[in-house]
Amino acid sequence: SGQEFTREQFIFGHAVAVLVFDTRRQLYVFTQQFRYGPEQEVLEIAAGMIDPGEAPETTVRREIHEELGYEVDTLTHIATVFSTPGASTESIAIFYAEVSHQTGPGGGMAGENEYIKTVTMDWDALITEPFHDAKTMVAVQWKQLEKCR
Repeated sequence: SGQEFTREQFIFGHAVAVLVFDTRRQLYVFTQQFRYGPEQEVLEIAAGMIDPGEAPETTVRREIHEELGYEVDTLTHIATVFSTPGASTESIAIFYAEVSHQTGPGGGMAGENEYIKTVTMDWDALITEPFHDAKTMVAVQWKQLEKCR
């Protein structure tokens, strides 16, 4: 029989992340901000924590508006994944959104200590950019596969 042992589990909420495509400008829209884990600026898709009782689709629309300043035209669920299944309860619902009108400045919420830069890139840059963030890689690879279909 097995031995008894103890493991630590990081109890964390659930999140959303979204690859955003501006259909008017034909550009993908990313965030860049300092991240404390790797202690550097990270280029990634917009993301945020789901508030208690909130649907992931509601959260993703809010995050796109807060971080990038856009309203969503269409929204597609890509996948829901565990960020670190060996240690954390967190899951991330990953989406693809098409937008066409910027209605606000974006940049994040100063009250949440968010200081976000917006970075845009075309398709050629998207497929050659060496992303280092897992949720971003999942979304970008999904888009690459979709484009091949």
